[in-house]
Parts: sequence; structure tokens; C-alpha cells
Amino acid sequence: MTDTSAASALLDRVQAPEGSGRDIPDAATRETIGRAPVQTVADLDDAIARAKAAQPAWEALGHAKRSELLLAAADALDANAEELAQLLSREQGKPLNGPNARFELGACSAWLRTNAATVLEPEVLVDDENLHAELVYKPAGVVGAIGPWNWPLMITIWQIGPSLRMGNTVVAKPSEYTPLSVLAMLSVMNEVLPADVLIGISGDREVGARIASHPDIDKIMFTGSTATGRKIIESSAGNLARLTLELGGNDAGIVLPGTDPSAIAEDLFWGAFINTGQTCAAMKRLYVHDSLYDQVVDALAGIAASVPIGNGLDENNVLGPLQNKQQFDIVSRLVEDARARGARIVTGGEAAPELGELFYRPTIVADIDNDAALVQEEQFGPALPVIRYSDVDEAFALANAVDVGLGASVWSSDPEAAREAATRMQSGTVWINSHGGLHPMVPFGGVKSSGYGLEFGVAGLKSVAVPQVVSGPGRKA
Repeated sequence: MTDTSAASALLDRVQAPEGSGRDIPDAATRETIGRAPVQTVADLDDAIARAKAAQPAWEALGHAKRSELLLAAADALDANAEELAQLLSREQGKPLNGPNARFELGACSAWLRTNAATVLEPEVLVDDENLHAELVYKPAGVVGAIGPWNWPLMITIWQIGPSLRMGNTVVAKPSEYTPLSVLAMLSVMNEVLPADVLIGISGDREVGARIASHPDIDKIMFTGSTATGRKIIESSAGNLARLTLELGGNDAGIVLPGTDPSAIAEDLFWGAFINTGQTCAAMKRLYVHDSLYDQVVDALAGIAASVPIGNGLDENNVLGPLQNKQQFDIVSRLVEDARARGARIVTGGEAAPELGELFYRPTIVADIDNDAALVQEEQFGPALPVIRYSDVDEAFALANAVDVGLGASVWSSDPEAAREAATRMQSGTVWINSHGGLHPMVPFGGVKSSGYGLEFGVAGLKSVAVPQVVSGPGRKA
């Protein structure tokens, strides 16, 4: 097992004093890692006031200086990456290796560096003898960033990186399930950032609700469930805060006829099981043509049965536990419902108590009806339903017949057919022969009940800014 003693110093910087705070368990062992501060609405009000007071000076530094400081923050994260990854692995449950904790820390640095390097030039709208008009982007003000528990560090960086780059100050609230790793990351960044530009606040849902309704919050960025997103919309109506909402998903993948199952099996598996399935844009439903169905199911089952699962601090493991009991219960319920309906549990389909309380074996479910709860609801865990189809048009109709649309994928040996098929999917992103991969310069966002607003790249910078038109005399003057 990895020695985590080096991470203790980071933990000590952010946890509540002995005898106070809220105990945070290790996701794998359920032993207490440390104590999260329990801050109040009054603490939040103070944090927002400080961030508001710091914002004009931060904006006045200009893009070049802010970018320089973001690069310094990325350097600081790199210097503390192993300690942060160990804390993240314990708190969230994801293993150190594979597309997990160390990968997540690398993504944090990469996104910060891209935010610093991305150019957002004024857009010339009209330039003639009579008129010169430009569209420029100014900071919104104070950004309230509310993060999730599945990729707590990376998604927090997605929120705060572009916000800081554009001259906003940020008050960031981590999930109640994973506060310690986020607070530790913010502490590292604040070693190089000016005071009160970036403030972490650790509190309960009452604190989150106050962020959404606070009159001095100018922009809200939220990643989480559709139900909570709707509450944020309602709460923010009073102050008309701008919103970027990345909400729930139930991503579909479609394997088209003529595809080689052996060529795609590994990518199919990780498209669904990355982070033990606890990813908003993971593949949650897979539709496979009759002619390939048995081959694809067998290939996925073989991988699922052999992939190393266990405590994330064991360097050999690449899948970990469910992060919390609520999510464990959801996965268990949906798989049991599928079993009761007569679906075939090809592999997995049960807890793994010998590994720990919240471990669930990687599960492939075949011969399942499309109306089963495991297909229609977002499982957010290590269980993939594989649905058989014979008519391609029917497959697209089934894939699109849900009220969410975050990501989707099509799988084919024919690139031209795949690109044509991709346009038929109702989702914010469609991947071809992969699922879930993101790039810091490629915009990402959902449609339907998966939210609205774009993140990443130039579009992401614009989303945390306020557009302003500057119009004046043209060349004739």
C-alpha cells in the first residue's frame, strides 16, 4: 500500500481543529480520514464580501498577470500532486493509477495552463467608414462554484480556472462528501494567488442554497444532479445570476453493424467504467446490433471479470468503491430490478464485501429490456446494461428517448458512416469510437435536462464573462 504520511501535512492545513468539524471517512475502509470544517451561512456571507472587495484589484492586474499567476498555481499543484492524489484517493475512493487520482491531478494542471494560454480577442462586429463596433468580454464579478464528489478536484478547476483567468474572484464550495481534498487543493493554489481571490467554504446544503440566492454572487457554476440544478435556477431568480449548469446524464453508446468487437472492447469498457462508473459523461447504456451482440457482451464481460478492483492506495488497482452509501444503494437497487425482470447478469451483479462496505463488482447486464430502470435511470456506478437491437433507426430512437443529453457515442469501422450517425444523437457531445474523452480547448455542455452553458476553451472563458459592445465612429471620422 502507498505511504500516505506525506499527505498528512496538507490535511492538517485544512481540517477542523480536534473536537470540532465533521468526520470524513475513507471511501474504501470507512475509517476517518480527518475533520471537515463546518462553516455557516454567516461564514459564507463574509467570504463573499471579501471576494467582492478583492475583485476590482484582481481585474486590474490584466490578463497577462493573471495568466502568469495561474501558471504559478499550476506549478504549485504539480509540486504537491502526489500528496493531493493520495488524499483524493482516500476521500473519493478512486485508485491512484489508471484514469483516476493521479490522472485527475494531471488534468487540473493541464486545464489551468490552458486557461492561462487561451486568447480571447475583442470581436470586431462592424468596421466601415461610419461605424467601428467591437464585442469585448469583462469579468462577471464574484463566481460561486459548487462542485461534485465524483471528480472533485478536476471539476473544481474547470469552474475556477476560467473564472480567475477572466478577472472574477471565486467562492468555491466542495461537495459535503469530498471537502478535504478540494480545500487542500485551494490551499496550495492560495500560496501563489493574492488574498481573497479564491476562497473555499465547507458547509452543508444550506450554504449551497445561499450561494445560489446571494445578491453579491454574479455567476454560478454547478456540476451535479438535475434535481439540484433546478433548485439552483429557482434560487438564483431573485438576483438574476448567470448560470452554467452541467447536470445529470444517461449517455448512450451505439455499436453499428460491421464493427470489429475486438477493436473496440477496451475503449467501450473504460467509456462506461471510468472512475468506477461515477462520471456524468460515462456511457450508461450500450445498444449493440444483433450481428455483434454476443461478441461484444462476451468481450466486455471478460474485461469486467479481470480488472483489478480494491483499495485505491494499492498501486495494482484501477477500480475502487462507490464513494458513498447512497450511491451504492442506487446501483444495487437497479441491478436487482434488472435481475427480477429476467435480465441476464453476465458478470458481477453483487457487492464485494470482502473488499469493503461500498465495493460492487463490475457488472455487465445483457438481454435487458429498454424500459428497465437500469436503462432509463442514471446508475452512476459499475453496472452497464447492453441492449440488443436489429434496426438502426430504432436504436437511435431509443438512445434519444430520454430527457437528458450530456454525451453519446457511436462505434463503427466506417468513419463516414460514424460521422453521419453522430449527427443523429441528441446530446451536447458525440464521440466516435470512444466515450467521455475531454480536451481543455473543446467546449463541453449538455442539452435537454443535462443543463446549459459551455465550459472549456474560448467558449468557457466567455461563459464566465459579461459581453459588452463598444461602438464608436468609423474610419470616415
